[in-house]
Amino acid sequence: MKLADFLSDTRTRFETHLLSTFQPSPSQHLASAIHYSLLNGGKRLRPALVRAAALACEHDNDDWLVPATAIEVIHVYSLIHDDLPAMDDDDLRRGKPTNHKAFDEATAILAGDALQAEAFQLLANAVNFNDAQVRRMLISISAGAGHQGMVGGQMLDILAEKQNGTLEQLETIHRLKTGALIKAALTLGALCQKNVSQETLEQLENYGDAIGLAFQITDDILDVTSSTEVLGKPQGSDLDGNKTTYVSLLGLTGAEHHAQQQFSLAIESLTNMGLNESSLLWQLAEYILNREY
Repeated sequence: MKLADFLSDTRTRFETHLLSTFQPSPSQHLASAIHYSLLNGGKRLRPALVRAAALACEHDNDDWLVPATAIEVIHVYSLIHDDLPAMDDDDLRRGKPTNHKAFDEATAILAGDALQAEAFQLLANAVNFNDAQVRRMLISISAGAGHQGMVGGQMLDILAEKQNGTLEQLETIHRLKTGALIKAALTLGALCQKNVSQETLEQLENYGDAIGLAFQITDDILDVTSSTEVLGKPQGSDLDGNKTTYVSLLGLTGAEHHAQQQFSLAIESLTNMGLNESSLLWQLAEYILNREY
């Protein structure tokens, strides 16, 4: 399947499932805030990675939808909280006012909290996986989202603001803040196949580590080369915030070369799995490297 068709089909299936998943909240105000961010488009990259990993492990039914929903609601919760005044203090997300601007700070915090809890409930209630699969999925998503993963990376990022960090420090932040949840998405997809090998899981983790860095490097490049209209968020915000980025450390050409190196590492892992350029994971790596927003 061509990547464009795969992404379109994945988005359609995923968003149809998403609309049928969430139960009414006792507070309509909270429900509106949750839906505002959850249904506000986005690339749906993590659900696509879940599905592509499941397919790479020869699991081709729609079981991927539950873990894909779990990983995406964690991602959306993190975006809501990242945009808060106490964090990145952003006004725009995907071309619309951020959650705390559309509602208020307290509502945005609670919407994020609710989404985080929902992710674990979705996996715990999954009926198409055995207990061992569910347990491994819960371990993977909690490690990717928690203080040893995304949240830990966000804390390091906050502490590093307005400091002259090194490339090693920057990569540590992004392996946690961005890469940990991408690796979790791949693991969740692989675990849809109950007999997946440890070697395959390790190769997918290596692939995820590399594309996670490539994703963030490309983000830093786009912050310099793109526009607010294309990005759907303020262009140049990293420069305005005096943040250490791959571009500030390596220059634009150096950052582009570094992203290409990470792409090569990702491809090496796929080759070790016996996959080639026709595979969806290969095409997704190319998409991450060459995306325009």
